[in-house]
Amino acid sequence: MGATSAVNPAHWPAGLPRSLDYPDVPVGAILAGAARRWGDRTAFHYAGRDLSFAELARQAARFAHGLRARGVGRGDVVALHLPNIIQFPVAYYGTLLAGATFSPCNPLLPPDDLAFQLADCGAVAVVTLDFVAAPVAQALDRTKVRTVIIAPLGEGPADVTGLCDGAFAECGVDFAAVGEGQPDTFPEVEIDTGADLAHIAYTGGTTGRSKGVMITHRKVVTNALQYACWGSGSVPALDGEGGLTLDQVGSEEEYPVRLGTGVIVNVAPWFHAMGTIGYLNMPVMQGATVVVHPRLDVPAFLADMEKFRATTLGGAPALFSALMADPSFETRDLSSVRAVSSGAAPLAVEMLHKLNEKFPDATVVEAYGLSEVTMGATANPPHRSGERRLGTVGVPVFDTQVKVVAADAEQVDDSTPALPAGAEGEVCVKGPQVMVGYLNRPEETAAVLGEDGWLRTGDIGVVDEDGFVSIVDRKKDMLIYNGYNVYPRELEEILFTHPAVAQAAVVGRPDPRAGELPTAFVVKSGEVTAEELMAYVNEKVVPYKKLREIVFTDEIPVSAAGKVLKRELRERL
Repeated sequence: MGATSAVNPAHWPAGLPRSLDYPDVPVGAILAGAARRWGDRTAFHYAGRDLSFAELARQAARFAHGLRARGVGRGDVVALHLPNIIQFPVAYYGTLLAGATFSPCNPLLPPDDLAFQLADCGAVAVVTLDFVAAPVAQALDRTKVRTVIIAPLGEGPADVTGLCDGAFAECGVDFAAVGEGQPDTFPEVEIDTGADLAHIAYTGGTTGRSKGVMITHRKVVTNALQYACWGSGSVPALDGEGGLTLDQVGSEEEYPVRLGTGVIVNVAPWFHAMGTIGYLNMPVMQGATVVVHPRLDVPAFLADMEKFRATTLGGAPALFSALMADPSFETRDLSSVRAVSSGAAPLAVEMLHKLNEKFPDATVVEAYGLSEVTMGATANPPHRSGERRLGTVGVPVFDTQVKVVAADAEQVDDSTPALPAGAEGEVCVKGPQVMVGYLNRPEETAAVLGEDGWLRTGDIGVVDEDGFVSIVDRKKDMLIYNGYNVYPRELEEILFTHPAVAQAAVVGRPDPRAGELPTAFVVKSGEVTAEELMAYVNEKVVPYKKLREIVFTDEIPVSAAGKVLKRELRERL
């Protein structure tokens, strides 16, 4: 264990142990425990409809039995090609209760990318929405898919036979028909929590072809517990029938959002790791109500935050920028918010200051993770009296080690020395939530996952003397200008402090003499020239880090998870 992964006890969540006792149960136990504990409380609100915890469990059970009746079960992969709609949690839990493996698909994937993903994971069934089913139709003949379950956008059953010129006439079935007439109790399925895959989640593909990350049931439960307990001041427990639940041991003074009272308006996509764990499994575990938004409509999002008295605001930095830019933001009563959580991409320090100003009664917590650690590895202290260090992603959560090693280290294991506090290097993570590996990619797995379980994240960061982690940049995003390392995030942080900058991203323009020229893409929120902006940044950095070019643009491309697609920006250059 590297010395830099030690956390000062003063920065640990109040009243919580350093290690958790993780019950050895499958993911379905999350829903079982929540249904019994929270019953008729609303779990999900979508388009004017409420779905209670108890009803979610019944629908998921029927869906699971329906899958098994169609020959889909343990060892099979079910792909969910869905936006955030009410059928998603039913299909997610139903898939896992059937013993099958869930593989999320971004519904905006082009047909070729979707065909690759479905073929790569070996999916035998796909759940889609009639409104976005066309790519599925175009990908089918390149996959092993034999059943396509179609949810309708509107009322009534989906037009299975007529959709996409009859592409699903033989293999298609309406979503509601899957569970029709099936038992509403969970099927008895033997699941090996340490070996059976719950998720095959594909990486964001921001640097190349996506890879399938293999996550077992035990790892899903572990990571959901790590963050659910961290944020609510709780420890894991089991109810009398083996359902997973939480015991909130932290005080109301430190953790004002009590179990069974939280409300979240959510647009974070459930087909992404942060969405699946942080905004699906965690709220179910905590008894929170999720007000579901399939896409970001800022006025509607803010209106629902006010209407439903949201206690938590969470998502990627792009969400916060969009909310604050809306004219109605200042007039909304958002005083019910007690927690703000950011993840998926670095949050600019300037934005952190703004969030602290706008939500004075809330704790603003930035966390860090990646698909390869199920969802997350670090978070800032969540308790009200805790110190949250701006510009850091907090400290390692329960049972997790983080160390920074030399970026050119040949391998990383327990014996690899950690760099001194404050020194920049590659961030490595070890913990029970780290992936099994990449599906069918042993060489790529071996390149990032050592024998002792240390994961090389590909991120450049530092750890301070108290264990707080700061992410400097992606290793692959680092520029080399005349032999010097230039980290784009440092330049982006300065750009964000200019009042005329709404969004910014820095990449390298290839140059035969210098190697790469630091180039900024900027979305303006006011009047400023490229020369003025360049001078503003360059007076604050050493000469080799200076911006050499600014490109004004209408938008910065981001993935569904909110990560800037720097590959697309580099292609523009």
